[in-house]
Amino acid sequence: MKLLVTGGAGFIGSHLLELLNSDKNYEVVVLDNLSSGFRENVPQGMRLVVADIRSQEIEALFQKENFDAVVHLAAQTMVPYSIEHPDEDCEINLAGLINVLENCRKYRVKTVLFASSAAVYGNNENVPLHEDLALMPMSFYGITKMTSEHYLRVYHELYGINTVVFRFANVYGERQGEGGEGGVVSIFCKLLAAGKAVTVYGNGEQTRDFVYAGDVAAAIKAGLAARGYQTINVSTEHETSVNQLLGAFAEVAADKLEVRYAETRQGDIFRSALSNARLKEILAVTPQMQLKEGIQKTYHDYVKRGK
Repeated sequence: MKLLVTGGAGFIGSHLLELLNSDKNYEVVVLDNLSSGFRENVPQGMRLVVADIRSQEIEALFQKENFDAVVHLAAQTMVPYSIEHPDEDCEINLAGLINVLENCRKYRVKTVLFASSAAVYGNNENVPLHEDLALMPMSFYGITKMTSEHYLRVYHELYGINTVVFRFANVYGERQGEGGEGGVVSIFCKLLAAGKAVTVYGNGEQTRDFVYAGDVAAAIKAGLAARGYQTINVSTEHETSVNQLLGAFAEVAADKLEVRYAETRQGDIFRSALSNARLKEILAVTPQMQLKEGIQKTYHDYVKRGK
């Protein structure tokens, strides 16, 4: 199977490429503009095309390569940035997606896998959140992800493209940047590695669903065999409080852990976890990484890279 992975030189993409590189059934081409990705995240021998998903030059790539499937990870992922720059967020996340989808239509790509987000749910207290709930995003980033899902659905209905929309929970792991939705883990890594205090807004009992990037990669790979149109959460279905997250960090950086509590920030979601029943049922994937081990891997990788 010949695959195009957009945004493949980024954080989640690097874990997917690592997994696919070990399977000779896949020929992978990576498309990335390297605005937040890195060449070293692309395995040796795997082709990297440096280009923007919004560019018309990518048509030549589709025309030449005859891809079987596209994994679309390229995106603007930072919620605060989307609030400050809604025009750019829209241009990258929507116009970029449409450019990719039009090339998929023209050159008869059979399958598209898309990285959506828990941000589409907004502040919904029906935890764990399941895929059939009404969507009410609270940021422009969430809006572009929700709208992208509709574009994908209609491209499936009109042109028969197999589509899997993955709604990621808070993804963390090695090579993670300091932006994006799982950024609290990398922010804690940065502060701890520098011997600085960690600030927690609120009492630390607010929860998130932290899913390891390697488990996300396994879900994406499994999704390549899916047919029709599917919307699937990728999550642990487990609520982890910020205090519990700090407990995991304490075991790997105990001598450096200093915590300060501050007032709750307006607009912050208090509870979040996504149901993973559909992930297990449709793709037969169950996230395996335990938080303690995952945090250990992530922190040691951060220190090793000297960020």
